[in-house]
Amino acid sequence: MTQFEVADRLGEVKEYYFSKKLAQVEALRRAGHDVINLGIGSPDLPPHPSVVEALYRGAQDAHTHGYANYKGERVLLEAIAGWYRTRYGVTLDPDTEVLTLYGSKEGLTYLCQTFVNPGDKVLVPNPGYPAYAAAVKLAGGIVDSYLLTEENGWMPDFEALEKSDLGGVKMMFLNYPHMPTGTAPAPGLFERFVEFARRHGILLVHDNPYSFIRNDRPQSLMAVPGAREVAIELNSLSKSQNMAGWRVGMMVGRPDILAAVLRCKSNLNNAMFIPMQQAAAVALGLGDEWYTGVNRTYRSREALAVKILETLGCTVRPGQMGLFEWGKLPEEALAGGTDCYGFIDRILDEKYVFVTPGGIFGSGGEKYVRVSLCADEATLQRALERLAK
Repeated sequence: MTQFEVADRLGEVKEYYFSKKLAQVEALRRAGHDVINLGIGSPDLPPHPSVVEALYRGAQDAHTHGYANYKGERVLLEAIAGWYRTRYGVTLDPDTEVLTLYGSKEGLTYLCQTFVNPGDKVLVPNPGYPAYAAAVKLAGGIVDSYLLTEENGWMPDFEALEKSDLGGVKMMFLNYPHMPTGTAPAPGLFERFVEFARRHGILLVHDNPYSFIRNDRPQSLMAVPGAREVAIELNSLSKSQNMAGWRVGMMVGRPDILAAVLRCKSNLNNAMFIPMQQAAAVALGLGDEWYTGVNRTYRSREALAVKILETLGCTVRPGQMGLFEWGKLPEEALAGGTDCYGFIDRILDEKYVFVTPGGIFGSGGEKYVRVSLCADEATLQRALERLAK
């Protein structure tokens, strides 16, 4: 059989960790094991009924089944601008400063394909979302990690960054509330990012999908004076609106940057199904009671997730945001050459409970594990009881 070599651009890019691990979980389930999955952040709660109804109504319209506008339909563009104005205090022009996406993850790839040439460097947080590094590598760029540590509050060490070799740095990813650590942006942090980017001519990319989860004060980088000169922001309905499978996201910011990204996107993809855009617009118009209800549920699960980590011997920093709890493994758990991967594999093999090893987020996460809040209290309690035994 003829062998076909994969393209060089794949390089060191591997299959996404959860793609492989969830296949293993599914294989265990097919073998008859009751596996409790506390790994991935896919909300188990449904969207608001009005959102589903809007999708149904839109799909009944015979005129909504054709191609949509590449940027997005007017109804969704205006809804995104309205959401930013109401929830973040940021005014956007829906015609020039908003671009719809199939989830914010898609935007990472388009940005790198649009702005990163082979050999360009991109600053990527460590620990951080693995898709950042993958998008850079697929574009032929060089991943230049900047370390975040618990000792520094999971914030960048700007003094160290200033002393590093910033030659050839084209772009910088940031993400607050931070995933996987659940850290809120400290006062003045966004301003420091903007100042740093302006001084060095770096394009800032803020990935902001967790700002409403267990957080009463959502923030946007775009609210910082001067941010529009050097930054764009990615956002999503996956977490805040319980619409992960719908793949509804957005990119907002400078018109010329979005126009350049659209040149790439329009050659690779179309806009999403029009009724989905109509339904997403309804979701973005939900009132305070929606966010209060969602957060009430996640906060009711928080204590159980913390107990699970503590049962594993982890120390847990209080006040975390987002869909996860992040805990540091005890030294004895990593003795004898065991790492975070071996630790979670042993839990999966012996207790049939899957939690996420922090090492998938970079070397800065190798002594940590993460537990998802996307399981009801009964499931979390079952996991706790298994692990306690």
